[in-house]
Amino acid sequence: MDVFALFSARVSNALQVLYPEVGPDLLARIVVEPPRDAAHGDLSTNAAMIVAKPLGKNPREVAGALVEHFQADHDVTSVEVAGPGFINFRLADPIWHQVLRSIGQQGESYGRSNLGQGAPVNIEYVSANPTGPMHVGHTRGAVFGDTLASLMAFSGYDVTREYYINDAGSQINTLARSTLLRYRQALGEIVEIPSGFYPGDYLVPVGQGLKEEFGTGLLEMPEAEALAIVKERVLVAMMELIKADLAKLGIHHDVFFSERQLHGPDGDIARTLAWLREQGMIYEGRLEPPKGKTPEDWEDREQTLFRATDYGDDTDRALIKSDGSYTYFAADIAYHRNKFLRGFKHMINVLGADHSGYVKRLQAATKAVSLNAADMDVRICQLVRLMKNGEPFKMSKRSGDLVTLADVVDEVGVDATRFMLLFRRNDAAMDFDFALVKEQTRDNPVFYVQYAHARAYSIFRNAEKEFPGLDFSPAALASADIERIVSAAELDLVRVLAAWPRTVAAAAVAHEPHRIAFYVHDLAAAFHGFWAKGKDDPQLRFVNAEDPTLTLARLALVDAVRQVIVNGLAILGVSAPEELS
Repeated sequence: MDVFALFSARVSNALQVLYPEVGPDLLARIVVEPPRDAAHGDLSTNAAMIVAKPLGKNPREVAGALVEHFQADHDVTSVEVAGPGFINFRLADPIWHQVLRSIGQQGESYGRSNLGQGAPVNIEYVSANPTGPMHVGHTRGAVFGDTLASLMAFSGYDVTREYYINDAGSQINTLARSTLLRYRQALGEIVEIPSGFYPGDYLVPVGQGLKEEFGTGLLEMPEAEALAIVKERVLVAMMELIKADLAKLGIHHDVFFSERQLHGPDGDIARTLAWLREQGMIYEGRLEPPKGKTPEDWEDREQTLFRATDYGDDTDRALIKSDGSYTYFAADIAYHRNKFLRGFKHMINVLGADHSGYVKRLQAATKAVSLNAADMDVRICQLVRLMKNGEPFKMSKRSGDLVTLADVVDEVGVDATRFMLLFRRNDAAMDFDFALVKEQTRDNPVFYVQYAHARAYSIFRNAEKEFPGLDFSPAALASADIERIVSAAELDLVRVLAAWPRTVAAAAVAHEPHRIAFYVHDLAAAFHGFWAKGKDDPQLRFVNAEDPTLTLARLALVDAVRQVIVNGLAILGVSAPEELS
């Protein structure tokens, strides 16, 4: 049950009764949300201010009419006009009892919706160059993208998790040459890794594997032939390494798209550029030099340009380099046309902080190749600083000069890694403090939330000791006398639970999974707070030795808290332990 959706529908229905001329466009702009100050009520709506001007009326006049309409609503105890025309509602206790029952009935589905109506959504994330293991710089985007995918699937979208393998650039040639050196090393040669090559020990097993497969045979081949073989083998090995690293965080992709299929005379780039020419989106011209410092690769020459400014970009973009090869942006255009032709009208790309300049050009490309039928959201994940006790922390580095994803997970675990990376907006830089995430205190957010879940189980164990013959099964909780939940403290906790469906929907629409982490932390705080009140006031304790009926009702409340925490942590990819050591 979504209280906010329920009353949004009631407000819309009331407006249509009072003012039949109000159309769906206006109704879609109406918001029902918690008031900024909880003392003003349970719900607040801007409905009167949205429709007043088109109706040629004063907002307070419309608000007054709505207030009068809701006087007859048995679920409303009071309704009043505030400020320039806001309407504040206070709801009757039975509404909160319905919320509590609906959580018990829906269980893992509480908060799940058909918001997306099955619309296909492509979420591309990680897409690290296949030149080595995942490093800490990739980890935030990996966790963000994976959680966003889970959030949108929970909200009724048909989600495809995609990884773009950048396996067609010069870095792959360098990787192959670096691996060939490790192969020679495996054969007993003393090798020196030149500057600019990949020095990590992760290539040693690949070199050993080549020795076992080919013996000295690669040395007897022309270099180009040997490098082609090495390139294929090392790409497979690096992608296996990357997939294994991601699996440590519970991350798995549905599609691994190879950039190489974009290239060649019959590749996606050639076909896409031909299509763009047919559409008049390409022309031959010169670009103005960029403002500020001129990049080294800028060329003052006539070249093939994409009309990116027609689609919201700051400048038109070059598609072909002076040597005749395609630019990275040409590949980007072809790749996103490929996504569109696969049926994706909604695309989300999760990129690192160094790609913030790509946002407008990717959005322009998506609009162009779909003829404005598709949309693109680019989510930038800012940098993560590794800290310990508030000081920069340098971990041991096992892979060249990089701290790997595996290093971080091995140090603090999957749950702490995922939750802490989500406990801040993706577009804000963050400090990851290894000391903090190992503390078992309220200052450690992941511990604080998991402890709330474990505390719920502890309360049930205490109840079983107090009432050894009482039935605490899900069926018994479902039939509990929920109407006994009447104290202000209890109902405040139910109000937090009632916000879950709205939180999920808002997070899915905004593509902001951090809202889920914030919510479960707030719920944990409310739960711990209620438990603390019971220490001071025995009448508020979850287990009342003198009143088994009230105890069962409150255990239904405890179980609802437990269930919503489970639902939230499941979206985040974090476990919900029954006990904490």
